[in-house]
Amino acid sequence: MKYILQVDFPHAGPFKEEFTETFTDLAKDIAREEGLIWKIWTENEETKEGGGIYLFDNLADANRYLDKHTKRLESFGYSNIRGKIFNVNEALSLIDGAHL
Repeated sequence: MKYILQVDFPHAGPFKEEFTETFTDLAKDIAREEGLIWKIWTENEETKEGGGIYLFDNLADANRYLDKHTKRLESFGYSNIRGKIFNVNEALSLIDGAHL
């Protein structure tokens, strides 16, 4: 079974190209996380939010990463970090074009 981790938090900026430049090294580090299949980075300048959607191949790594990433974000000065883990219904997701 695969698991989605959804993380979001208040983020005052940067956004767009500056966001990419600022977080490229972090993205490279996250890419090496055990159990991670992929991450989609999210940002919303209008609502001042940042975050990501992650696909993990097991629940233990999703939980471990949520704890690790929450602590890392807090060390960056972020607060009100929200994280949720969901089971992936692979059969229905594949019908709708998901790349699992």
